[in-house]
Amino acid sequence: MNFIPISLLGLGFLSGLRHAFDADHIAAVSTMASRKLPAGKYSLLGLFWGFGHTIALFLAGLAVLLLKITIPEKLASFFELIAAVMLIALGLNVLLAIRKEKIHVHRHRHGEIEHIHLHSHKSTDYHEHSHAPLKKSLAIGLVHGLAGSAALTLLVLAGINSTMLGLIYILLFGLGSMLGMVLVSAAISLPFKLIPNKLQIAQKLLKLSTGIISITIGLFIII
Repeated sequence: MNFIPISLLGLGFLSGLRHAFDADHIAAVSTMASRKLPAGKYSLLGLFWGFGHTIALFLAGLAVLLLKITIPEKLASFFELIAAVMLIALGLNVLLAIRKEKIHVHRHRHGEIEHIHLHSHKSTDYHEHSHAPLKKSLAIGLVHGLAGSAALTLLVLAGINSTMLGLIYILLFGLGSMLGMVLVSAAISLPFKLIPNKLQIAQKLLKLSTGIISITIGLFIII
């Protein structure tokens, strides 16, 4: 029995698991986890991120392995730039969300009758559809997958001659990243869940730190 492919595939899973703990990935999911979500949704954020990440890597790997092409350096840099801009946008969104926690106006219409009422999100800032954060997390994973596709596919091309083996490697890498990000998102959500809503200053400082870190990492990547 040839143990080299088995070892290589095992390495793919472990590499994906470690890949989930990259600073830019943690920063992106942190901005999502900083929002109050229904119970059980936090781990799903990481799962959907990993799924989107895997889709992007698999499609890029499929093109590279079947067409025997390499991703141009300029295109790879462009993908990284998009990921960096996305991190900055996510960080800014967190900072804006902190400001919106103040009392504000909601407008409602019942038939032809329209009325407004004052509303505050101090106790809860979650008023999106339950699937909206998961869609955002999936999109973030897709962008990060594109940004990392060049390095991964070059690694696969260098060490794997079989197209099927290469695709399996990428899938296992993706599964590892999904598991890793589920663990990361669950861990990141703990401080946001454990700090009581009454401790508004602590909540805001935690969210503020999340936004600033995401913006800083995005700027660092661009520079």
